[in-house]
Amino acid sequence: MDFIRILFSILIPPLGVFLQVGLGGQFWLNILLTILGYIPGVVHAVYIIAKR
Repeated sequence: MDFIRILFSILIPPLGVFLQVGLGGQFWLNILLTILGYIPGVVHAVYIIAKR
């Protein structure tokens, strides 16, 4: 399942974070990071998934 989450995190970072943590603060932070730049959103999403 982690492989699928990481794949979604690379394609659509907020979706990968949503699958991991739901609609929490990390999800909204990832939305903001993705809006500010795609790469920060991807890095944050992969970090959230790898941390858990």
